[in-house]
Amino acid sequence: MDASSIRDKSFCLRWQAIWWQLMDKSIGIVPLPIYCIIVACLGALLAWHKIPNDISVMIAILTAFGFTCAELGARIPVLRQIGGPVIVTTFLPSCLVYYQLLPNQLVSSINDFWQTTNILYLFIASVVVGSILGMHRLTILRGFAKIFIPLAVGSVAAAIVGTLTGMALGLGAHHTFFYIVIPIMAGGIGEGAVPLSLGYADIMNLPQKQLFAQILPAVMLGNLTAIICAGLLNQLGKHYTHLTGNGRLHTDDDGLLLKTDNAAAAPVESIAAAGLISITLYILGILAHKLIGLPAPVSMLFLAVLAKLTYAVSPKLEDGARTVYRFFSTAVTYPLLFAIGITITPWNDLLAAFHLANIVTIVATVLTLTTVGFFVGRWVGLYPIEGAIINACHSGMGGIGDLAILTSSNRLQLMPFAQIATRLGGALTITVAIILLGSI
Repeated sequence: MDASSIRDKSFCLRWQAIWWQLMDKSIGIVPLPIYCIIVACLGALLAWHKIPNDISVMIAILTAFGFTCAELGARIPVLRQIGGPVIVTTFLPSCLVYYQLLPNQLVSSINDFWQTTNILYLFIASVVVGSILGMHRLTILRGFAKIFIPLAVGSVAAAIVGTLTGMALGLGAHHTFFYIVIPIMAGGIGEGAVPLSLGYADIMNLPQKQLFAQILPAVMLGNLTAIICAGLLNQLGKHYTHLTGNGRLHTDDDGLLLKTDNAAAAPVESIAAAGLISITLYILGILAHKLIGLPAPVSMLFLAVLAKLTYAVSPKLEDGARTVYRFFSTAVTYPLLFAIGITITPWNDLLAAFHLANIVTIVATVLTLTTVGFFVGRWVGLYPIEGAIINACHSGMGGIGDLAILTSSNRLQLMPFAQIATRLGGALTITVAIILLGSI
């Protein structure tokens, strides 16, 4: 080999080493060179005024922007300790849309993609079914049995403390209870604020839109407070390890979801089949909703539990389900949160809640709910931090809130229990509120 060939080979090896180093650097999960290519392509599409809303382009855009916001939130002092990645990824896009700092074409494409795909429910189905099939059967039974006591006690305590706080600040008992406290625990927007405002409208003979506008700010700020609480609880668990199972709900939980050896061995066929099982159970949940009125995600959850307890899914498919869960929780969470910030997180409604009396009342309500989950959860055999996080999900914005709260606390494997707290807890809260309002 002559000197020229040696120099060429040496140059190629150096270039290869440099390039591989660049590929190993990433923004979230996106390799840095790929990230730069996506941004450059987006710039070109914006210059040509043509951004397709097909799934391939949207995945690239949402992934790049979602992990950019997450990286930014993880680097802001103080904020990063209280769920900064989640807060920035969810609320910064909302702020940018409100002040028209994002290109209209980009916002429009993301909105179209969100409305046509309904991708949130694919995420919830994959995470809920994947986590349930990946758990031990005793973990599921004991977990569901134990979460109801702290959830019930926390709801009552939060209603009392929140109402008394509002009264002390001059908001009035009626306004505080029905327009601040109840909306916080109603289960979000689509399955919480909307049916609640419809019930209020029927009883009070007022326009539903007017009532919806009054209760939505409390839902928004309550969700933000719960995200911050979850971030703080995560930090507490790092300093006091005996208070947390690091994603395990109680001491009998084997932590199978937290292990990676089984999932690594799952063949592609099992992963694909497990994903299809998640989608099938969600479709059955939709049918159950049509027949008995139970929300589709809750119906899906119960069907997944039934499949797990009756050994309807083989161990090979359970391994595949764990991989599906890990894929969605790792790769899809922040892109989805960015889309949520663009599409269904109105910045003006969040600003509307920023009055001292409202803020103090909302914070007192969510803190009470979370604190009761901590202590009563410990009393019934849950890890205190996990019990508190599940209770905090009761003050979230439905599935969206659960996603943000559990991501802030780095405990997405608790999604099945969070769905119970949010969906069933919200439905019961709405029912009680409408009965009480009708009897006044």
